[in-house]
Amino acid sequence: MPKNDSYLKTSYIFIFLVTALLYTATCAPTVVWQDSGLIQYRTWQNDIEGRLGLALSHPLYYLLAIAAKHVPIGEFAYRINVLTALIAALAVANLYLLLRLWLGRIFPALLGAATLALSHTFWSHATIPETYGLAIALLLFELIALLQYAKTSRTGYLYLLALFNGLAIANHMLASIAFVCYFVLVVVLLKNRQIKWRNLLFMAILWIAGALPYEYLIIKNIAQNGDFLGTLASAAFGQRWQANVLNTTLNMQIIKENFMYILLNFPTPNLLLLIVGALSVREISPKRWFANVLIALMIMYFVFAFRYTVPDRYAFFIPFYCIVSILIGVGASSYLHRRNEIIVYFFAAFCLVVVPVYYISPKIAQGLEIKIGSGRKIFYRNDDTYFLWPWKTRYKGAEQFALDALFIVEPPAVIYADATTAPPLLYAQKIMKKRPDADIKIISSIGTTENAPVLNELTIEKLLSEGNVFVVTPAKNYCPDFLLMRYDFEPFGVLWKVVKKPDL
Repeated sequence: MPKNDSYLKTSYIFIFLVTALLYTATCAPTVVWQDSGLIQYRTWQNDIEGRLGLALSHPLYYLLAIAAKHVPIGEFAYRINVLTALIAALAVANLYLLLRLWLGRIFPALLGAATLALSHTFWSHATIPETYGLAIALLLFELIALLQYAKTSRTGYLYLLALFNGLAIANHMLASIAFVCYFVLVVVLLKNRQIKWRNLLFMAILWIAGALPYEYLIIKNIAQNGDFLGTLASAAFGQRWQANVLNTTLNMQIIKENFMYILLNFPTPNLLLLIVGALSVREISPKRWFANVLIALMIMYFVFAFRYTVPDRYAFFIPFYCIVSILIGVGASSYLHRRNEIIVYFFAAFCLVVVPVYYISPKIAQGLEIKIGSGRKIFYRNDDTYFLWPWKTRYKGAEQFALDALFIVEPPAVIYADATTAPPLLYAQKIMKKRPDADIKIISSIGTTENAPVLNELTIEKLLSEGNVFVVTPAKNYCPDFLLMRYDFEPFGVLWKVVKKPDL
C-alpha cells in the first residue's frame, strides 16, 4: 500500500475513533423520550414497519438496531444508543475522507469534520436513537463515490452511488432529494454519451437492491390491503404528514425559529467560511458538475427543511448542515492556499468555542425569554437543558418518570400517554419488567399494553367504575378531547387522575 494511502486510512480510522468516543461518552445511558424512545421500543419488538405510515418506517436502521440489540453490552436501550453514536461517528469520518480525497489537505478536512461533529443538532441526534446519522453517513458515501467518478470517470463509482442511494432510501425518505439531483446528473451524462444505457440499467439494478428493505414493506402493504395509491402516499408522506411535506406557506414565527436553529449550529464566525467555500467551490472542483451537485443539494435540503412545518423540523436541517460543513472545509482550504495561516488558527479555535456556547445557551434562552420545547411540564425534564445541551450523559429522566408513574398507581388502572411519554412507559413495563403482573394498562396512539381496553366516550364510565384512569398531561393535543370537555383532573404524582366534574 502506498504511504499516502496508508496514512489516509489511518487518519480516517483515527477520526472515527475520536468521534465515536465523544458520542458514546455523551449518549443517553437508558430509555429516552418521544421518537427516540419509540425506536428503542420498536427495536425490542423487531418491528421494522411501525404504525405511523411507511415514510416513518426506516427499515434499514431498524435492521441494524435489531442486530445491535443482541450484543451483550449494558442494558438493551444503551446498546441502541451506542449504535447510533457509532453510525454518527462513521458519518463524521466520511466527511473527513471526502475532503481529504478532494482537497488533499489535512486541516480543511479536519475543520469540516469537526464542524459537522460539533454542530448542535447532529451531535444531539448522535446521542439518542435516531436515523439521521445513518442518513448522513450514506449521503457522504454517495458524495465520495461521486467525487471519485468526477476525478476518474470510472463508471464503477456511479454503481456505488446508486447502491448507496438505494440504501439511503431504505433508511429515510430524505434521500429522495439527493436522488433527484443524481437522476438529473445521470440524464445529462447519458445525453452527452459519457455513460451508456447498460450503465444506467446496472445502476438501476443496484439502486433497487439497496432499497430492497423499503420496497419489501411497500409490496407487502399493497398485497395486504390492495390500496396501491394509498400505500404509495404512505411511503412518501406517512399517515398524516402530506400537508407538512408539501407546505408552501411560512409565517414570521417559523422563519425566526429556523434562523435560530441555524445560528445554534454555527454560532461562530466560521460560518463566514461557507460564503468563501461557495464562491470557490467551482474553481477547485474536479468537474464543474460536482460543484453544481453540492450547491443544488445544499439549496434543496435547506428549502425542504425551512418550509417544513412539523414540530421537530430542526432535525431535517441536518443534511443542509452536512453540506455547509463540507463548504466550510472548502473555504478553509482557500485561505490556506493564500497562506493565511494565522486566520486558520482562529478557525480552529472558533470550532471548539461551540461547546461552551452550548453550555450557556439555556441561560441565554431564559434571558431572552425564548420558549424551548412545547411549554408543558414533564417531570424529570428541563426543556431548556434537554434540548439545548446536545450531550445526554447520565440523563435518566425518562426512565425515572416511567418508574414513578408505574409505582404510584394502584391497579386496576389505565394510563393514557402522549407520543412523548408513552415510549418510556411501555419500555419500563415491557422491557424492564416493572410491575409486569399488575393490572396497569398503558394506552397511546403509538402503542399500548397487551389486552389494554379501548378508551373512548363509550368506555370511560365503565373504566372509572372498575378502577382509576390517569393521563400524563391534561391539555389539548396531549389528551383526548372528550376527557378535557367532560372531566376534571387532579394532580397525582407525575400523573393526573381523571375525576368526574362536580354536579352544579
